[in-house]
Amino acid sequence: MQILSVFNLTKHYGEKTLFNDVSFSLRSEDRIGIVGVNGSGKSTLLKMLVGTEPPDNGTVERNPKARIAFLAQNPLMDDAQSVLGYVFAANTPTMKLLREYRHALQAATASPADSAAQARLSAVTQRMDTENGWAAEASVKAILTRLGVPDFDAPLGILSGGQRRRVALARVLCDPADLLILDEPTNHLDPDTIIWLEDYLAGFKSGLLMVTHDRYFLDRVANLIFEIEGGKIHLHRGNYTQYLENRTARESMREKKALERRSFLQKELDWVKCTPMARGGKQKARIKRARALLETEAPGTVTDMSINVASRRTGKQIIELHNVSKSFGEKTIIRNFSYIIKKRDRLGIVGKNGSGKSTLLNLIAGRLQPDAGKIITGATIHLGYYDQESTALDENQRVFDNITNVAEVIRTADGSRITAAQMLERFRFPRPMQRAYISTLSGGERRRLYLLRTLMMAPNVLLLDEPTNDLDIETLSILEDYLDDFDGVLIVVSHDRYFLDRTVEHIFAFEGEGKIVQYPGNYSDYRRKRAAQKTGKRSAPATGTSAKKEKPRPRSAKLSYREQQELAQLEARIEALEGEKRALAEKINAAGGDYQQLQTLSAALATVETTLDTAVERWMALEEKRANLQSVG
Repeated sequence: MQILSVFNLTKHYGEKTLFNDVSFSLRSEDRIGIVGVNGSGKSTLLKMLVGTEPPDNGTVERNPKARIAFLAQNPLMDDAQSVLGYVFAANTPTMKLLREYRHALQAATASPADSAAQARLSAVTQRMDTENGWAAEASVKAILTRLGVPDFDAPLGILSGGQRRRVALARVLCDPADLLILDEPTNHLDPDTIIWLEDYLAGFKSGLLMVTHDRYFLDRVANLIFEIEGGKIHLHRGNYTQYLENRTARESMREKKALERRSFLQKELDWVKCTPMARGGKQKARIKRARALLETEAPGTVTDMSINVASRRTGKQIIELHNVSKSFGEKTIIRNFSYIIKKRDRLGIVGKNGSGKSTLLNLIAGRLQPDAGKIITGATIHLGYYDQESTALDENQRVFDNITNVAEVIRTADGSRITAAQMLERFRFPRPMQRAYISTLSGGERRRLYLLRTLMMAPNVLLLDEPTNDLDIETLSILEDYLDDFDGVLIVVSHDRYFLDRTVEHIFAFEGEGKIVQYPGNYSDYRRKRAAQKTGKRSAPATGTSAKKEKPRPRSAKLSYREQQELAQLEARIEALEGEKRALAEKINAAGGDYQQLQTLSAALATVETTLDTAVERWMALEEKRANLQSVG
């Protein structure tokens, strides 16, 4: 079924063109993920499709027989309304029935002697029996509980921002529609809930259009990708992985055309240099044309965004947590937790919403003090904290002033220096935008600015609290590349499984009642170990047998001497290989158009990366074995 059609859609914000003459259609079988850099118009497109924001030109035609449900990033809510009251407020027959039953029950409970109220409740109860209302009500409550909102009668005004978003998501999921339009549905969800949502949407028969930064989610749920770039929408059939393959092919073609253009221009330039200037009009016209081409940028080229900020060296002592505990009221968040942070630690913190992940970051940052235990911070530590609230952004300040408050000149990782204005341009804040007030930026643009500000402080310990919220996929990829070469300590709280898999090597898992359990490896390793723990219980001996209990064999609580030596050698070897990798990368960047040298350097880099991967895998295996032995010992 055709649900909506878009014809010649155009939208501007000031001097910026978000969309220029865009046309497409959506069908009920389409499951579309929208990607694009922050500020490209993803959320604006959704609002135009549902009619809450008008286009400058063009039309959106919606099938009058099709119903569209929309999850906005910041849904409007009445603070006095209850959770169930909000979910039941939709205008479909099922929700009307549930709303009517709820009102009748409240009236009958409040006035037991009112015969009219009791008769009304009896009539609505019969309809609940015949119209499958009880199953619908149970489904609503099950979805709310699964999304972490178990108090159905709580007023919306007392809920956190994340809880309100989850209530809004529940309303969309509970109220069947022909097309679901979801703006960042995975924000404020923990990884287990995101996996549940993937499975839930996989069984949906409706069409789906969503903006999300979660790459695993896009891979599992989407069968089409809309990429917004340069005011146009490029359609890619398939999931996110297939989109990357298509985009790589497109960019290779673009690079090929750019190379052909540069070759042509070089020939024209050579001709200009060697041709006598006293030629006729045709030659003069050719010279003019060549110079004009040289002065113009190739069509379709975009300045690459990059993070190239230096970090500071760390001393031997970084941060130590000794028997740290923290409670809020009667709720224990962290109980007796100890850990000594080491150089180049890559730590990921996971757990359910409200379990205490951000609290641990705030303790490490010194924003909170422990109730018991102590936290020791080394003298050389310079902390960078990218928190969820973007606390260092003043909405009444201009973009440029916010950055120059940190530094007017920035030292890059290769030792060179660039101005704050140049760094902002690299981060997709052109000169006119630098004069804008922060209050005028989109949510994603603010987060990108805050990320740049945090990194410009040149920290050697970097704390990231939900960095994937409101950042586009391209910025996340660039941040991940930056973290590959970051010489400091990374500690990250995230629900994004891809980001955790890509960046961390050790997991702290909040498992309830203040307990934090450590798991070597990335998020996928952690999931496998948790699954093995749940299914790895030994079965009891069969009834009637006299099975003997085997005594556990004595086991050393540490690695063998040879393994300890190998581990120490691997750490030094990995550091040396990482140095080789950085040096080769610098040589490749400096090689310019020398393709023979580029080929040689690229082959050497591939060899080093393969050797490094092997060394890291062995190091992780030994580290995991050591951790397991210590837990047994």
